[in-house]
Amino acid sequence: TVDRFEGSVAIGACAAADPGRLLLAQRGSGQALYVGLAEDAFVVASEPYGLVEETNRYVRLDGEAVTESGSQGQVMVLAQAGAGTLAGMRRLAYDGAELPVTEGDVVTAEITTRDIDRAGFPHFLLKEIGESPQSFRKTLRGKIAERDGRLSVSVGDETLPPALRARLARGEIKRIDVIGQGTAAVAGQSVAAALTSALASSPMRVRSLPATELSGFELDDDMSDALVIAISQSGTTTDTNRTVDLVRARGGSVIGIVNRRNSDLVEKADGVLYTSDGRDVEMSVASTKAFYAQLAAGQLLALAIANEVGVGDAGREHTLLAALRSLPAAMEEVLARRVDIAAAARLAPPRRSWAVVGNGSNRIAASEIRIKLSELCYKSIACDATEDKKHIDLSSEPLIFVCAAGLDGATADDVAKEVAIYKAHKAAPVVVATDGEARFGAALAVIHVPEVHPAVAFVLSTMAGHLFGYEAALAIDAQALLFREARAAVESLVGEEDSDRYLDRLRELIQPPAMRIFSALRAGDLNGHMEASTAERVASLLRYTAGIVPLEAYQVEYGKVGTPAVLIEDLTSALTTAIEELTRPIDAIKHQAKTVTVGISRSEDVLFRAPLVAEVLAAGAGRDRLSYKALRTLRNLGPSVESVNGYTRYRIDGRTITVVDKGGVALEIPSRTKANNELRGTKHRAAYEREVTVARGASDGRTVILVPETKDNEVTGMTLLHVHFAEVLPVDVVREVLMGYRNRYDALVDAVTETEPSFDDARLGEVPFVDLMVEPVHVLARHWRSPQAP
Repeated sequence: TVDRFEGSVAIGACAAADPGRLLLAQRGSGQALYVGLAEDAFVVASEPYGLVEETNRYVRLDGEAVTESGSQGQVMVLAQAGAGTLAGMRRLAYDGAELPVTEGDVVTAEITTRDIDRAGFPHFLLKEIGESPQSFRKTLRGKIAERDGRLSVSVGDETLPPALRARLARGEIKRIDVIGQGTAAVAGQSVAAALTSALASSPMRVRSLPATELSGFELDDDMSDALVIAISQSGTTTDTNRTVDLVRARGGSVIGIVNRRNSDLVEKADGVLYTSDGRDVEMSVASTKAFYAQLAAGQLLALAIANEVGVGDAGREHTLLAALRSLPAAMEEVLARRVDIAAAARLAPPRRSWAVVGNGSNRIAASEIRIKLSELCYKSIACDATEDKKHIDLSSEPLIFVCAAGLDGATADDVAKEVAIYKAHKAAPVVVATDGEARFGAALAVIHVPEVHPAVAFVLSTMAGHLFGYEAALAIDAQALLFREARAAVESLVGEEDSDRYLDRLRELIQPPAMRIFSALRAGDLNGHMEASTAERVASLLRYTAGIVPLEAYQVEYGKVGTPAVLIEDLTSALTTAIEELTRPIDAIKHQAKTVTVGISRSEDVLFRAPLVAEVLAAGAGRDRLSYKALRTLRNLGPSVESVNGYTRYRIDGRTITVVDKGGVALEIPSRTKANNELRGTKHRAAYEREVTVARGASDGRTVILVPETKDNEVTGMTLLHVHFAEVLPVDVVREVLMGYRNRYDALVDAVTETEPSFDDARLGEVPFVDLMVEPVHVLARHWRSPQAP
């Protein structure tokens, strides 16, 4: 059986009667699913990274594919008999329709095993932090032009297609939303800040928000004036991609900032700006080098958009591009200071509460560092504005990582005062400051970074913070060594049959690590990351093991008879718990290992179940051809329609319209398009406005609903429903229908209150309902006007 999930992946095995087959299924825009064709084997993974060790050829399931019948999603049946070949693959739609797999469906991966090689580094994370300067350089490469000593940005049509450039130049794009999730959302804050600065002299509205916030609360029915910049490392982030789908359905434009070619986001976006070279694989769960590349890409894109809008500043552009060019060398200098950063990180393990603060652009650095510290060190960490920290929770006496690179003058003086306040409240401030900065004497440690342009100095704060997080995780993990040594002493005697001799030998072996554990507990070194109950239990059991406390007292403390076997079992359990609490594996983040990543669905299937939508689909319109606005309007019109008596489907090609199908009463009605196939009249208006339109025949009085069908913002067809509207409806229903159809209620209220003091809803029931839907608003307003009104 195969489970079926909206917007995600289901994997299941066939019944026992046919054990030689595996079923895969995907519906919606959830986590991707790839089937690799290896030698005599299929390899299934959610990323191409998982395939390349065995094969570079794969077929991707398309959960968004829609058949002619309107069925969405795909099922793949893999047969053992044909493993690794197209013959062993059978693909079906969710409605059972066959979707043959051909050689044209096979994709060749653009990454290889060298892309996922750790290259001698102890952890992927450290390797990727070390590769960040090069990734930054690759992102800039080929996108900065130099002429007569002046630098200017140069992005191609792949990033800004001509049609989008033209819309920016004409002022049709009035707002830009930058979205992402997690680290990508923090990078989005930087991109939005760069756009805000570059577009300061234009009326363009810019904001940054998580993708889920945009899709959950900020979508408009019409987003044709919006440009969304979607940021993703892999291009497969479910929450981001689903939001992009919803934006595109509402007419919005999308530019992706993404690391991986051929990814889902690349396919969905109008334009793409690749970070690095579009194949800079990041294996560590905690993304780092992608973040820096996203910052670089965002700065380039902001300058390019400003130029297209017509508000570019050549002098500012040159200065900023020069700063970006010089930044990788400064990043490399920060990497060279890892030893100093590691010394500062050793302040972290004893502290239970941590915080990261920054002001100005350093707040972006603080937000990103908070994520990495949380992921690497398994901490819940506060992130505040530098000046706010003294007003919030200094009573917790936290370790405070202060991002202050690039600050000078009065602002730096104020931050120095804040650091002194932290120290006075027994907090442990660690400050990142520019070389030569001597104002932070109150800090327990100062991490110096090279001087760069103030606009990009926060990048160096971030790099110092990434290294700090890595070294802090190592320092915490090192504390587990004490307990591993003690457990190794216990395990070395496994098999000893004489329990008394066993205990004597154990006391001898365990004494050195036990003394170090007691010393660490007395010094408070373990207070930050070991539970008090665990520390107390380990210390107590070690005292019994070392003979400091006689076994005769064991029953009083633990409620069971103390024997060597019981003591050893309990000690092993307690040491294991301590090890688990202190272990920090760096590349394998605990929450990622424990859970399945499932993103938002923001399902709109409820709209497809609306009666009028079902009628349009039954007439033959494709689900993917109905805009979100059309679905909403059809749902809102539903309560007013008593019956649907027939339909006509048209194909629209530019200015021509052709009948492709008819049903019901429409079979007996001749079409005017036979004599003249020019798109005109009400159908032209509905197609031009891309709006569901209610109309009444001038000669025959028939009432119809016209539903435009669109693809890539172009009208490709239209479904005409012959309907019978209810003659009498409750006033509240009439009001709701009018509010949901082209905002006619608000338009009517405005027209009436132009001359009248108020609008009387009760009169809605006195006007024939069809008139309310099709008559011009200024004509309808006469029903509300007093006799003396004009």
